[in-house]
Amino acid sequence: MSDASYRDAIFSTPLDRVARFSFDEKVVACFPDMIRRSVPGYGQILGMLSLIAQRHLRHGAHVYDLGCSLGASGLALAGALAPDAFRYTGVDLSPAMVAQARQTFADECPAYAMQVEEADIRTLEYAPSGMIILNFTLQFLPAADRDALLARLYAALEPGGVLILSEKTIDADERDNAWRVERYHDFKRANGYSDLEISQKRTALENVLVPDTLDALHGRLKQAGFPRSMTWFQYLNFASLIAFKEG
Repeated sequence: MSDASYRDAIFSTPLDRVARFSFDEKVVACFPDMIRRSVPGYGQILGMLSLIAQRHLRHGAHVYDLGCSLGASGLALAGALAPDAFRYTGVDLSPAMVAQARQTFADECPAYAMQVEEADIRTLEYAPSGMIILNFTLQFLPAADRDALLARLYAALEPGGVLILSEKTIDADERDNAWRVERYHDFKRANGYSDLEISQKRTALENVLVPDTLDALHGRLKQAGFPRSMTWFQYLNFASLIAFKEG
């Protein structure tokens, strides 16, 4: 992005009460730095999106990016594909995210058909699409709403279309889960976060970000109608899946 982001220091000072995490203006201001230092493999996931699109996306097809935040997935596609290769709709519930994403697309890829909607992805009316991206979004929905959304996304995909689902996960085995969490905290420390920041953000995300196991995610995709899904990327407790709709 052309606009420089601020360094994430939201949880760097002791708070008397840690509020629930929300994607407000403070988060938007530092979001690129936050996600770079907090999500292992995020850059690699973005880098693969255009390669997956080149392999699976029909030329000129529509792409949804649900929970698009600042539009990084759209920028990744525009950076590698021609303007007529796809049409993009980003959707986010945060007004601050939507406003910044719209401005970014206007500034950086004006020749592309890129739009951003402020909407709830659970109630959005979906147009037929060749690719749907859910990068670290499903985990913020109530667990009871996830299956219904995935079923709607399966119905919206064109034959031969793909769904990219990236999530923070948990392990069913408590020892394996504890090891991954400990190494994830090491990852954050190595990226400059203090123990105070790690602890306070974990408190802020409690009952806001509720992860599934990888097996549960594949089960949800199968129940939604996808005949085939696979985990194509994993880094500690973060993973990305691809699900295929038969052509």
